[in-house]
Amino acid sequence: MTVSDSDTQTGWVPEADEDEDSGEEMPLSMRLSIADTLTLGNATCGFMAVYFTTTGILIPHLTGSDESGMARHSAATAVILMLCAAIFDLFDGLVARKLRSSPMGAELDNLSDLISFGLAPAYFVLVYGMVADDAHQRVAALGAVVVLLAVVLRLARFSCVTLKDGMFQGMPSPFGALTVVSIVLLELPFVATLLAILGTAWLMVSRVEYPKPRGPLAVAMLSWIVAAMGLLAAWAFDAPGGQLLLQTGCALQLVLGAVIPLFATARRVNNFRDNRREARAAQLP
Repeated sequence: MTVSDSDTQTGWVPEADEDEDSGEEMPLSMRLSIADTLTLGNATCGFMAVYFTTTGILIPHLTGSDESGMARHSAATAVILMLCAAIFDLFDGLVARKLRSSPMGAELDNLSDLISFGLAPAYFVLVYGMVADDAHQRVAALGAVVVLLAVVLRLARFSCVTLKDGMFQGMPSPFGALTVVSIVLLELPFVATLLAILGTAWLMVSRVEYPKPRGPLAVAMLSWIVAAMGLLAAWAFDAPGGQLLLQTGCALQLVLGAVIPLFATARRVNNFRDNRREARAAQLP
């Protein structure tokens, strides 16, 4: 969401009043809180993920380099940076609730999420379509566009729609981004990869409910991210069993993406049944 000219001008002091107003503090709208700094870390990680995907995977492929180890290290680094962005995204919300956030905190969060969980994974899919042996570049580019637009639509809807506390409508964009890159890293046949990516994009814009990562769930999410970083590092440095560990972790990410909304739906159905029982019991003499 862009800032209009009228918004940007409200915090500036006219030159004619510069002498008498020079002692004023910086306008509140121009201050960065601790949560905002974490959000900027999110954006930085997303941009650097694009950088490593380009320099370590795409450019060696275009120049005919056979250094597959460098491509593996760069792919792992790019995904680890997306995981770091997810950590920043997790903590900036926690810090904002505990301390405070600036008036532009929500806008910074959406813009940073668009870079880290929209552009970075979509670009990862695009490069995959260019370097994989069985991939079709133009079709993969279409899949990348779908991922990017799904995140754009999701973030826009999140800013406009008020939902019940404790739930997200649709797969959260950090979870969706990690699911997309997990699908690519699984090295499935191209058609299966593309269908899984499109399915993930649909989940992000769907009305399927996902619980917000708070309390024990936030701890579990952080633990899973750290474990995923370890799996990626083992795979990047060709550790014994690293490939199998990575594939197991990626498969688990896909399973979690499908199973979590099932639990949320089951809970909603149980709550509905309980409410009906209580209403019937209240009607009895």
